[in-house]
Amino acid sequence: MFKITEFTVETIADPFKILEGDRYEFIMDLEVEEDDELFHEEGVILRVIYVVDAGTEKIVKHEFQTGDVGKYIDFEMEDDELEMVTAFCKANFS
Repeated sequence: MFKITEFTVETIADPFKILEGDRYEFIMDLEVEEDDELFHEEGVILRVIYVVDAGTEKIVKHEFQTGDVGKYIDFEMEDDELEMVTAFCKANFS
């Protein structure tokens, strides 16, 4: 399990209205325990694309990256982590 320590959120522009709904990009700095397989000395960032469309709100993409250069970390969230991040996005997208 990890803890979100800082975050930024930005609306993703869609000037041509190709995509349905509003999209938000979250960049979250994470605190990860040293004994967790997700841990990296450089730190860990979670990038999330969150969609809000006609009453539906969900994560459509997420990826972990190293905190120094943003190198992709091949790691999936567990169900409880996904629930926590979804609730966090829902509370902070606007």
